[in-house]
Amino acid sequence: MVNHDSQAVLVPSQYRPKPVITSNQLARQLRSCKVCRFRKVKCDRVKPCHACCAHGYPSKCTYDAGPEDSLQPISQADEIRNLRNEIRQLTTQLNARGTRNRRRLAQLQGLVDTIRSAPSEVVDGIISSIRTTNRVVTHAIQRSRPGESDEEAEDSIYLPAGHRDGSRSSSEDSEDSSYGSICQMNTTKPMLEVFIERFVDAFSPEVDAKAGHAGALRRAAEIRMFSPILMDAFQSVSVAFFGRSVQNKEVEAAGFSLYPRVLRSLQQALQDPERSKAESTLVTVILLMAFESVERTTQVSLIAHVNGALRLIEHRGPENHVHGVEHLLYTELRPYWVSAALVSRTPSFLAQEDWINLPWSAKTTKKDILHYLMDLAVEIPALLSQFDDLQATLSSQMASAHEIKVKQATLWNGVAGLTNRFRRWKVEWVDRYPDGPPQEVEALPNDEFPVFQCRDLRTGAIITPTKFVYPDLRLAQTMCLYYTTRLILSTADCRPTDRVGPAEQYALGCGICRTLEWYILTAPGNMINRLAFPVRVAWEAFPDGGPERLFMYNVLKLVEKRHSLGLWGSGMSELSPRAGSPPGP
Repeated sequence: MVNHDSQAVLVPSQYRPKPVITSNQLARQLRSCKVCRFRKVKCDRVKPCHACCAHGYPSKCTYDAGPEDSLQPISQADEIRNLRNEIRQLTTQLNARGTRNRRRLAQLQGLVDTIRSAPSEVVDGIISSIRTTNRVVTHAIQRSRPGESDEEAEDSIYLPAGHRDGSRSSSEDSEDSSYGSICQMNTTKPMLEVFIERFVDAFSPEVDAKAGHAGALRRAAEIRMFSPILMDAFQSVSVAFFGRSVQNKEVEAAGFSLYPRVLRSLQQALQDPERSKAESTLVTVILLMAFESVERTTQVSLIAHVNGALRLIEHRGPENHVHGVEHLLYTELRPYWVSAALVSRTPSFLAQEDWINLPWSAKTTKKDILHYLMDLAVEIPALLSQFDDLQATLSSQMASAHEIKVKQATLWNGVAGLTNRFRRWKVEWVDRYPDGPPQEVEALPNDEFPVFQCRDLRTGAIITPTKFVYPDLRLAQTMCLYYTTRLILSTADCRPTDRVGPAEQYALGCGICRTLEWYILTAPGNMINRLAFPVRVAWEAFPDGGPERLFMYNVLKLVEKRHSLGLWGSGMSELSPRAGSPPGP
């Protein structure tokens, strides 16, 4: 006889009672971050956790409030602060053991201070003391794949995956190679930190709000330890920039030789659907833009990276540029993105309402006079496209009179409306600026900057106009971009009446030149790169052989020498917003 009580009873799963989650189990769940819980992966319960850092989203690592105050994630900031305190204590103990240790620390600190602040000729005198960096970086160089030029890598990096060269082995493209380079740099980490700090001070100087925000790369440098690709990118750019600054070809070449590996790592990140949206990937592209402004490896490299960044920003969507480093990269560099759209002369996603408003929806930063100008400038590429289409239609001689008339009316109405809105913007924002509008002062010869001269259009005589001085850097940058966007818009103004003619175009170009001295001599670090596009546009507004071109040539060479920016010395022809533009100097 079968004893049924001893048999296991099979009950359908839907009828089984669900286990009750206790408060202790809930507490353990809440200790993991939101992203790890959503992705159902193990979380080490550090803020930011390893999983979020590995996927390039340290700023998105957030935790729910626990049922008890004690259930708080471990803060990496606190851990780092504790470690630093411990290091300081150990340093104090070492210093107490004898004067020899104190003397060595003082010598090291003196070396760091000298490299950071001394003029290039002094730094050049002590460069032999850091030659060991070259030998260490050489080991990293040897890990790079031979036989690939920078130009080949740049040409393919932003192409779809099906168009890229798939011959590389997985070991060459793995993140392990990036980790390897970091391990090799450990012996010279203090010196590498000096290089990175000097680069950050130049490209992301600490400025007040009236100078405009410039902290994106500085914030990015603080999270580089969470991303191998960022570590490599900062290493390559900072070493090359330092070598160029002190005119040491060996150090510059060391940073330059790491560049192809950064390109390959970036290509791998762009192929990954998740990593392509990571903040580390976007920061890397921005760093390559900075690298190209220093080295200018090819004529198309800079614009390729700018356009690649623009496509990456569109791929990420406006909702991913509301907070953190991503927000700063979008808002601080927005004039660069708008400039790239103007160079392409095609309608841009930047003109969509979400991109005009959503990044500021959380009030991470506040829209200022510059961004309200950019809200107008984003409409120009579409008008340039309409102008090009009209010119092609007229050249074809195949369109009907009605079709031509419709296209002309559409373009003329668009140009007239936007021109009037620019003029109203100037009255509302510049003429009523809280600290006062730009002032005109006499331009006197000096040893710091060339004097701008132009022609009196009524008499043809060469004159020295007044120069502009500004209450702050933000207004100076904004006015240069105002002259620039008005000048570009005027090239599509083919209205039979009320059009912006050659005389007004010439005055707009002169407005940029009359601003350059104040801005370049006032702006800290390499913030002068923010005027690269306006300078190129002004160059195209003047005829060959005139005093205006001579002035601009002298300015370009001055900036190249003083700020170690190869882009300026090249004339920046790749930044031209029109086809067939005259070459640079």
